Amino acid sequence: MPMKIILITALVLLLVSAQVSKEKITFEATDGLTITADLYLVQEDFPYIVLLHQEGSSRGEYNETAFKLTKLNYNCLAVDLRSGDNENFVSNETARMARQTGKPTRYLDASADVQAAIDYAYNLNNKKVILFGSSYSASLCLLIGKDNPNVQAVIAFSPGEYFGEDLRLENELDLFDKPLFVTGTRTEYTYITQMLQNLNPESYTLFQPSDSVGIHGSKALWEDNESKDEYWLALLLFFNSLKNT
Repeated sequence: MPMKIILITALVLLLVSAQVSKEKITFEATDGLTITADLYLVQEDFPYIVLLHQEGSSRGEYNETAFKLTKLNYNCLAVDLRSGDNENFVSNETARMARQTGKPTRYLDASADVQAAIDYAYNLNNKKVILFGSSYSASLCLLIGKDNPNVQAVIAFSPGEYFGEDLRLENELDLFDKPLFVTGTRTEYTYITQMLQNLNPESYTLFQPSDSVGIHGSKALWEDNESKDEYWLALLLFFNSLKNT
């Protein structure tokens, strides 16, 4: 598709309204923890994007972004992970339940929540999902999406080596062979490139903003980020490439 058409299409998509229902739902992780999420439904047969927040955050991180992504003919599932707190006046109910029931809440412990979210979304219509992560959850998306057969592609905003001595992500990604979009701030770019060094550079999309330093995590897509248009355009180009595969 010519670049001019893509640019026009991108602008239209971000302006057009879609008929979306939003519902708070729950499901369980394998360790019995109740997970809370917001389900954004456009059409039952549309595939799902599973949206995962950054540290200290909640599903409220995607209050703006989810509605825009549904305009691309996807449903969305914005998930409260057990490691988090509050965002946009939305309390992380999964994290609260984890504390109340004595469940572990380290970043890697949230892997069980991600796996459960993938299963939940996939079982709604048996279509592979797109994993969309922010900060530590972006790293979980890379780690889990690599081998999960129900994941079509991964979108990672500001991934990093967040797991300490338990796991080094750089050593886990050499056989990653799914469509992959990775982005971060300018200051994170070198660090992210190092982390992805075992991947073929032609096998994924790596974006850094040029108009500003950028914003950490998926907040880069928020309306109050001055470089949001850059991020959105790069992301829409990636989605366009998925439609052509």
